[in-house]
Amino acid sequence: MKKEELAARLMHACRRVEEAEELLTEIDSKFGDADHGLTMAKIAGAIAQAVEESAGGIQSMLDDAAMAVMVLNGGSAVPLWNSWLDGLQEAAPAGEEADTAALQAMFASALEALSDMSGAEVGDKTMMDALIPASQAIAAWSGDEAGLFDAAAQAAQEGAEATKNFVSKFGRAKSYGEKTIGTPDAGAVSMACFFRGLAEA
Repeated sequence: MKKEELAARLMHACRRVEEAEELLTEIDSKFGDADHGLTMAKIAGAIAQAVEESAGGIQSMLDDAAMAVMVLNGGSAVPLWNSWLDGLQEAAPAGEEADTAALQAMFASALEALSDMSGAEVGDKTMMDALIPASQAIAAWSGDEAGLFDAAAQAAQEGAEATKNFVSKFGRAKSYGEKTIGTPDAGAVSMACFFRGLAEA
């Protein structure tokens, strides 16, 4: 996959997140601070602008995106997304192209970086409920680069949907206990939106 295609996919993913701002705010207003939609719109906007303006190779582009997110003021999503993007760039090729193996290495590195920071697992009702299945789908993929994102998007969506059945174990929502059952996790939904955009471009 050429840098130009990956950049287009990333920008499309950011648009999907921005389009979901109202939905994410509504979800977060039930048991959170009602700021997840605004925070994710900021993050998506920063990523999109950095990707669009980046003049280097794939690694440089992702490093620019991570740096753009790092300087934002916002909720807990900012350091989490910065860590994930930083993990992506650490394993990214310096040049202008990434094959399936390179993409798998990038997303494995990103998951490891975020797991070290988050500590959350599937079932804890966080963004990891979408990200872990998506990352596992990427790791298991044996076809072309485009199909890899399709598999990841499906896994992320299923993971986000499943959070409706879980009790929140992190953040402000944790204090609501079983009342959080029936509502999806906003972080998982935003991550699923991002992966859907990666697949649709």
